[in-house]
Amino acid sequence: AGKHVYLEKPCSHNPNEGEMLVKSAEKHKRVLQMGNQRRSWPNVAAAIAELHAGVIGRPYFAKTWYTNNRPSIGIGNETAVPEWLNYDLWQGPAPRKAYKDNLIHYNWHWFWHWGTGEALNNGTHMIDLARWGLNVEYPTKVSSTGGRYMYQDDWQTPDTQVINLEFENKSMISWEGRSCNGKSIEANSVGIIFYAEQGSMVIESGNSYKIYDLKNNLVKEVKNNFTVDARNLSDPSQNLDALHILNFFDGIRLGTRLNSDIVSGHQSTLLVQLGNISQRVGRSLAINPTNGHILNDKAAMKFWSREYEKGWEPKI
Repeated sequence: AGKHVYLEKPCSHNPNEGEMLVKSAEKHKRVLQMGNQRRSWPNVAAAIAELHAGVIGRPYFAKTWYTNNRPSIGIGNETAVPEWLNYDLWQGPAPRKAYKDNLIHYNWHWFWHWGTGEALNNGTHMIDLARWGLNVEYPTKVSSTGGRYMYQDDWQTPDTQVINLEFENKSMISWEGRSCNGKSIEANSVGIIFYAEQGSMVIESGNSYKIYDLKNNLVKEVKNNFTVDARNLSDPSQNLDALHILNFFDGIRLGTRLNSDIVSGHQSTLLVQLGNISQRVGRSLAINPTNGHILNDKAAMKFWSREYEKGWEPKI
């Protein structure tokens, strides 16, 4: 349709769709930004700039995490589709399945048929920052362990998961996701720690960061200084995320460089998708570091794309 697009994370359900997005943006010469909004938060960007300038030496390990206390979704029953819901449109490109009463509005995230689990739901944000901070693109090796441990219900994706990604430049990223145990790390339910040759850096869940030396002494702290009216729920400008949306608009009107163009967005999303593929096949994956493709694993490549409902197949 020739439209510019602000695309929420994750930018795709599977790696093939991500590559199609990159090709489509190139073909149609349109602005396509992924909604990993921390790329536009001022102090987060400042933290990454300091990291790249060598404030703690060469970073080699980024530990990321997300925790929550999500309840059980129970065992769903097949029921009539609610009158207010266009279930056919809601399912979009996914092959049609019967409606269940524990699927909508949010629980579809935990079904492989529609969703991609906590890893893509929330892990995408922090793994993107990790990739940005370590200045890496595609890994050489990916592994994932975990499962649905907390409850016995319809939830299919892991509620407890650890994804590890190794890179050619002797660095690695780890993501720990705990959907049903909210014990925080570094007093934050979501965050990232960069470990480097001369110290470490913690970027917390908000627009702030801390720098430590090798003896764990705090040497610098930058607190959030972006003032918004958190009580204003109707004005999107009163939210840090507005800065990312503004960058998108400036990209359209002024040609401003996007903080998260679709090439970068796809690269970060792919890292997490590879983690989920490793989880589903139950083994580590060897990856081509030039393009992120899985090497010599036909079973894993079955998850590179998906089956589509007839008439909903994506095309460029």
